[in-house]
Amino acid sequence: MIDEYRRTFAAFAANGGGRGPEWLATLRRNGMDRFAAIGFPTTHDEEWRFTPVSSIARVPFTLAPQPTMELSAAEVEPFRFGHDEWPTLVFVNGRYSARLSYRSVLPPGVQLRPLSEVLESEPTSLEGTLGHSGSLDGTSFTALNAAFLQDGAVLSVASGVELPSPMHFVFVATRDAQGVMVHPRNVVQVGDGARVNFIESYLSLDNESSYLTNAVTEVRVGSGAWVEHVRVQRESEAASHIGWTEVHQARDSHYRSFTLALGGRLSRLNLHARSNASNTETLLYGLYLTRNEQLADTHTAIFHDHPNCRSWEVYKGILTDRSRAVFNGKVFVKPEAQKTDAKQTNRNLLLSEGAKVNTKPQLEIFADDVKCTHGATVGRLDETAHFYLQSRGIPRVAARKLLTYAFAAEVVNEVTVAPVREALGRLVWARLAEGT
Repeated sequence: MIDEYRRTFAAFAANGGGRGPEWLATLRRNGMDRFAAIGFPTTHDEEWRFTPVSSIARVPFTLAPQPTMELSAAEVEPFRFGHDEWPTLVFVNGRYSARLSYRSVLPPGVQLRPLSEVLESEPTSLEGTLGHSGSLDGTSFTALNAAFLQDGAVLSVASGVELPSPMHFVFVATRDAQGVMVHPRNVVQVGDGARVNFIESYLSLDNESSYLTNAVTEVRVGSGAWVEHVRVQRESEAASHIGWTEVHQARDSHYRSFTLALGGRLSRLNLHARSNASNTETLLYGLYLTRNEQLADTHTAIFHDHPNCRSWEVYKGILTDRSRAVFNGKVFVKPEAQKTDAKQTNRNLLLSEGAKVNTKPQLEIFADDVKCTHGATVGRLDETAHFYLQSRGIPRVAARKLLTYAFAAEVVNEVTVAPVREALGRLVWARLAEGT
């Protein structure tokens, strides 16, 4: 199968994938060489032992051609959170669509462009930045992304700028995406003292297409900056979704993240946040809902490399049928990172006998003046609460839905942008009405 990817890469390089400066060609070649050397992970790898990727490894995915289906704006509209005026980049099967995107007049100091456009017009602006995060050493999937990187969103915000509305990156898989792979690469650079909200949305227009999305997002948060990052994955339940997000924070910065995983037969997100100076704050919230035979895997890592930094992490899962989830959260505290305050929680709600979760919160602490806690729970709905609601005249099925939604709402309510928070709440409520 590795030879198949080598041939695909050779064709990609010959048909335009080799264009650009030498540093970009080198990055792509190194990505392919790294992937060929290590191959796909197996369950013998500690980081993947609960998440077999054989369903990906045995399929010779091909690069997505130009879409044959002309999407209408009406088809994308339901996924815009009801705000046409928000600056939005839309990618169809991994390719930028200018017709469906909306780039309004942005404030001075803000640039929102597709990666393909930046690489064509001013590639030197990304030299030394592109590929620095989501490194080739991350996983074989990040290496594969580097080999085939072609498009994605590039957001650059100058120091002191406060964005008036969120920036939205929308990645759409069409109904003819069967058997293809897409490798989005997003780059977000936020200057000192800036304030930014941005959203990544991954979605499919049907629930039966089998394809691979392999996305990498690099985020750099400047000194004193405030960033909120919402990531919504609602792809086809026959598809595979692999994501890697890497965040670097400068002094006095604040980064908060909310991730929602609904789709994919197999989905995996690696979210790594690193404090590059003191007095940073990192807040990670997430929710995964699985059903049928879905598998949702979340791996987070927070690196406290400097003193006086804070992190707070809460991930929740709701599982039913024969679905599975994996959560592995790591907090690393270096010897010099004194006065670290880190809290980590993973809570899981099992709604059926066949559902299963493997959870493993981890702390690795090498400093002595810290406050660090972690914990995980796996359980079912409280029958006492069920009985209480029924005693007030609420039918058992409705009571179950209310209690389950209340469990999820704790993390959904952490989204600060009201239209996004409300839309995500409706999305979760609708999913619960379908039986999770």
